[in-house]
Amino acid sequence: ADIDLAVAAARVAFKKGGVWRTTDASARGRLMHKLADLIERDQAYLCSLESLDNGKPVRLANFIDLPGVVQTFRYYAGWADKIHGKTIPVDGPFMTYTRHEPIGVCGQIIPWNFPLLMAAWKMAPALACGNVIILKPAEQTPLSALYLCQLIVEAGFPPGVINVVPGYGPTAGAAISSHPDIDKVAFTGSTEVSFDEAVHWAHLGLFFNQGQCCAAGSRVFVQDTIYDEFVAKAVEKANAIKLGNPFDDIEQGPQVDEAQFKKILDLIDSGKAEGANMKCGGCRYGDRGFFITPTVFADVQDNMRIAKEEIFGPVMPIFKFSTIDEVIDRANDTIYGLAAGVFTKDMKRALHVSNHLKAGTVWINCYNVLAVQGPFGGYKMSGCGRELWYSDHYQVPTMNASVKFNSKYEPNQIYLRIEPNSGEKHRIESNTEPYGMDL
Repeated sequence: ADIDLAVAAARVAFKKGGVWRTTDASARGRLMHKLADLIERDQAYLCSLESLDNGKPVRLANFIDLPGVVQTFRYYAGWADKIHGKTIPVDGPFMTYTRHEPIGVCGQIIPWNFPLLMAAWKMAPALACGNVIILKPAEQTPLSALYLCQLIVEAGFPPGVINVVPGYGPTAGAAISSHPDIDKVAFTGSTEVSFDEAVHWAHLGLFFNQGQCCAAGSRVFVQDTIYDEFVAKAVEKANAIKLGNPFDDIEQGPQVDEAQFKKILDLIDSGKAEGANMKCGGCRYGDRGFFITPTVFADVQDNMRIAKEEIFGPVMPIFKFSTIDEVIDRANDTIYGLAAGVFTKDMKRALHVSNHLKAGTVWINCYNVLAVQGPFGGYKMSGCGRELWYSDHYQVPTMNASVKFNSKYEPNQIYLRIEPNSGEKHRIESNTEPYGMDL
């Protein structure tokens, strides 16, 4: 019922002659800039909400999440009045052009690992293109999205443009995914590297955000000639991670909730049972909260659960490989394909491997380097379409018009008759030769 009310409000805002459809593109951009200003103003409070809800260290939210939110809204605010169609030369006395039109009502279901940042990734491109939004935050982490509603009102967005509906996946999420009046649903890498840098980036790519990152480097393939040394360094860095209260100066907070906590421990147990060599971690940290000690597995085989399933926690499985062709085939042998990283001093080799990996983003000698100016998305079960890409938020109709030259119109004027929708006639002053155009 709540989703139905939200969709009805969105439809009113989006209808022909509605408040959002008649808002100038430049005005959309100004509203988005205003929202970015308000988010920046309240950054400290929003960081506290993210940490309270998600468990991530507050300094991480302050350094990564909130600056990314502000940057995303500002970047796409600049796109709002720069999205336009094309004229296409065709044979005969015809004029063909395309328009970029908003899709309509966009349903957006947000994950819990980066609650506000993921909301911004989905909202900003859609708003820039003139769409209206039904957004469901994750049931585990709704607080920052709800506070964002207050800032949206303060910024001056018209009613019905952005609708935030908290709820559970099987109810609110399912309603968004199946609603006939929702037009689109969005569901949710230097040139040379040293050995120590490779260990550092692999560590960051896995343990960042308690391992709760969709693009986490959750399978680490290491060449056999350096395997033992790499494992030893990885264990040393994992053991040095400081756990504790996310409001203190620490590196790793608790997992998001009990269900995720139990899932991770179950996968750790499966790794031990299937013969992987657990080098560190693998247990609960402390006697309260959902903390898991950073865990490293060596001698992991491709058929193990920790190799095939998404752990989404602080668990690093390290695999051994011998040849480049072998590791490419093994890396691609997965149902997922969101992101990958390649670490080598040989740039020719790096480009060869990256060009053959079936991943939406490939980082070379770095990891988790993201920019709002580029698209983000994956292959296979890692999603359809792209985040942070305005072309996923408009549709492109083609207009074909017969151009007839007629001397009955006044000289030095061009008449445009728009048919059959509006029936309106528009007159445009011109310095060209006298003729009229019926379109």
